Amino acid sequence: MEDVSSQRSGQSKDVSSYLTLDESPPNFIPIKLEEHEPADFSTKDLILRKAREVCTCSHQTITTFFCRLFPVLDWLPRYNIKTQLLGDVISGLLVGIVAIPQSISYSLLANQDPIYGIYTNFFCNIIYVVMATSRHNSVGSFGVLCLMIGQSVNRHLQLAGYSDDNTGSSLVDNSTFSNGTDACDRSCYAITVALSLSFLVGLYQILLGVFQLGFVAVYLSEPLLSGFVTGSSLTIITSQMKYLLGLKISRHEGVGSFILTWIDLFRYIQNTNICDLVTSLVALAIIVPVKEINDRYKEKMKAPFPIELLVVIAATVISYYFNFEERYKSAVCGSIPTGFKKPTLPDVNLLSSLAVDALPIAVIGFAMTVSLAEIFGKKYGYAVRANQEMIAIGMCNLIPSFFYCFASCAALTKTLLKESTGAQTQVSGLVTSLVLLLVLLWIAPLFYSLQTSILGVVTIVNLRGGLRKFRDIPRMWQLSKLDTVVWWTTMLSSTLVSTEIGLLVGVCFALLCIIFRTQRPRATLLGKVSNTDIYEDQSTYKQLSSIVNVKIFRFESSLYYANKDYFKTVLYQKTGVNPILLAAKHQRLETQASADIGNSKSFSNTKFDCLKAAKKRTEGPPADARPPSLDMHTLILDCGAMQFIDTVGLSVLKETRHEYKEIGVQVLLANCNPSIRHRLREGGWAGDTDSGGGQLAFHSVHHAVQFAEWWYHVQQEESKDEITECFGLEGASRGHLAQQPCSEEEHL
Repeated sequence: MEDVSSQRSGQSKDVSSYLTLDESPPNFIPIKLEEHEPADFSTKDLILRKAREVCTCSHQTITTFFCRLFPVLDWLPRYNIKTQLLGDVISGLLVGIVAIPQSISYSLLANQDPIYGIYTNFFCNIIYVVMATSRHNSVGSFGVLCLMIGQSVNRHLQLAGYSDDNTGSSLVDNSTFSNGTDACDRSCYAITVALSLSFLVGLYQILLGVFQLGFVAVYLSEPLLSGFVTGSSLTIITSQMKYLLGLKISRHEGVGSFILTWIDLFRYIQNTNICDLVTSLVALAIIVPVKEINDRYKEKMKAPFPIELLVVIAATVISYYFNFEERYKSAVCGSIPTGFKKPTLPDVNLLSSLAVDALPIAVIGFAMTVSLAEIFGKKYGYAVRANQEMIAIGMCNLIPSFFYCFASCAALTKTLLKESTGAQTQVSGLVTSLVLLLVLLWIAPLFYSLQTSILGVVTIVNLRGGLRKFRDIPRMWQLSKLDTVVWWTTMLSSTLVSTEIGLLVGVCFALLCIIFRTQRPRATLLGKVSNTDIYEDQSTYKQLSSIVNVKIFRFESSLYYANKDYFKTVLYQKTGVNPILLAAKHQRLETQASADIGNSKSFSNTKFDCLKAAKKRTEGPPADARPPSLDMHTLILDCGAMQFIDTVGLSVLKETRHEYKEIGVQVLLANCNPSIRHRLREGGWAGDTDSGGGQLAFHSVHHAVQFAEWWYHVQQEESKDEITECFGLEGASRGHLAQQPCSEEEHL
């Protein structure tokens, strides 16, 4: 029997033998694009060029450097007082009013005294005005960050031997302050841990910005961040429930703290302080409806009603006049000092133990800041530099750490309030700082009688945005089931395990989902849209026509080591042809036919070799030994969705071409991007037949189809000419034999 490749009438001939321009018919026009000469790339030259640019010292270079590092030098000289000042002042005042109760309540969440929350919001706003590129971000204490800070602080308090019972909030005098436990009470050691943590967070963020590592934020997808915020919100609500109920229970940390806290809440619920409970319920009944009205009619209202501040003021007055602290044993904020404390240094002994805790706080902080900055930058049409934003928020954490502040970032609620009330520039941040300065200098002691249950209510009410994400789950499920799974995984792990581990689990799971998507991508066969050169998925669209004897296969992912096996499996499944099994069957039938032919008698005259070959083509093997016919002569691989192929992917393409060639099917590539064409050319995927990577990798599917049809037409013509020539030789041989008498042996 003939070789396996001859089963399709000579289709095993080299494709390159039909690729010359002279033989191309009018309906097929080869396309040959000339590539640009590759630019000489030298790492050494690149480093030297960058170094020269950085080290060049001139007036223009210095001015540009400082304007980029301090964007306020660029926009402040162009500030229009008439058109921008009014909106900035109103917005800054309203944000400052909202920041007062939030600063105090979030201090409680961060396990700090109220004064430190006001310090944090005051200093970070001033620094952010000078260094930010965003015009609308409002930085300050953020609930999720305060939760993570509080967990780290509480863990170190326990390691230092401070119990939860020693909750006195008295502040030591600055003259006796020491960064250790000897001359430092619980409150002092708590802020020492927090400011050391803030120092590391700021240092991490500045390094990320300086080394242009802002791409790290891209691994925190929107579903991941949303799930993390929602999970953290549930944890925050759980941690604040003891204040709403007036219970004195220990604060759990680590794995399972969410469940353990709820167990303790139900265990000691009989000790609920009725005064705190009633006060909390009344505050919730007042704040929540007003906040909902503010949200619903925010477009019609010039400014939202400051219900939180009014409730805080009213609760403080009522608690003071009715003496809730002594009569009902309600927990209150206590003494809040005025003025500023002398700067201090972070405790170097704590830096090593806080290094790991600072990393997720830094990542979440700059991710929230950069994402909010980019959202409003796109909305209002101004440029935001992500790396500069990281440096800015890093400075907002590094410098204030010397002034008894904990870590901060852009706060969602205050940013939305700032944008909706007409803020034009970061001058509004200066106004917010002035409002907080008034509190620091004169107003802070007036909050002595403010119940901690009211602070817990303020904290919980501001988490409504995170809880509203549950309403978006059905819509998210319709859009992307995998993103919904990422959301639930991150949310549940952040809630039930721990905040830091939940973030890590969410990132790892999201990356695994990406790998899963590329490891088992969508693969389809394409059909042609009538009277066009457009080819689309046959399983998705109707009324698509298949190309006769041509299969067009699209693999919607890059081809690399992780999906190489799936590529071949789905290719065989979609085309219905497994070349390995088919070649093995051909080989088995060929062996059987050869054995049958060896037992029969054949002519020995070499003049009849061509005649026997022609008869073999026309008659074919016996029915029981004939291999199954193929319904295709060409396989086209649409590489338009492939971004890259690695060396394993290149080997798979070469193996695929070789396997299909063995059964008489040619393999063509289409829509390859330049990097893939370069890899094919360098790797020689087509062997010696197309070492230049030319006509076997086409620029469009339609062009590849045209070539396949022309190539099949040429093959058919070649086969007909060969058969005609052989039959002509057969007639001539018969005439010659009729003129010569045969011997007796030949006759027999």
